[in-house]
Amino acid sequence: MGKADGLSRRPDWEVGVEKDNEEQMLVKREWLEVRATKVSEVVIEGVDILDKIRKSEVKDDEVIKAVEEMKKAGVKMLRDEEWREHEGLILKERKVYVPKDELLRTEIIRLHHDTPVGGQWKTTELVTRNFWWPGVSQEVKQYVEGCDACQHNKNRTQAPAGKLMPNSIPEKP
Repeated sequence: MGKADGLSRRPDWEVGVEKDNEEQMLVKREWLEVRATKVSEVVIEGVDILDKIRKSEVKDDEVIKAVEEMKKAGVKMLRDEEWREHEGLILKERKVYVPKDELLRTEIIRLHHDTPVGGQWKTTELVTRNFWWPGVSQEVKQYVEGCDACQHNKNRTQAPAGKLMPNSIPEKP
């Protein structure tokens, strides 16, 4: 037998004691609360995006139809929580719907893209965490394709061209 280590010498580890961790809790209950139904304020660099979304007057036909159905029925949510109204915002599947305002959508993409971790896939992930509109990933792709810094710094998938080899000198003209 080898030497006994520090854990085997603990006085509270007696032979025959069972369920010694029965009342121990490693994770507090308040850490496990589900906060998916709450809408948090999305403020980036001092710009209150949610306030701009509330003030926007441009809407999609699909959203207008869903909101009218909610108002007719007098409910705050519609279609198994697919559409919901919360504090003046329209939510689709718990994401803030962004109206059909190109400047507003471009600003949201810009705020999420112009960071050190920018790029098409990361920007799409960051934008779609909190916002939704039809064609969001396509608009992010167009924005990134037009971004000068992304085009200069993106990884090249082709092998390097290699060294230039001189042509042989022809014997006849």
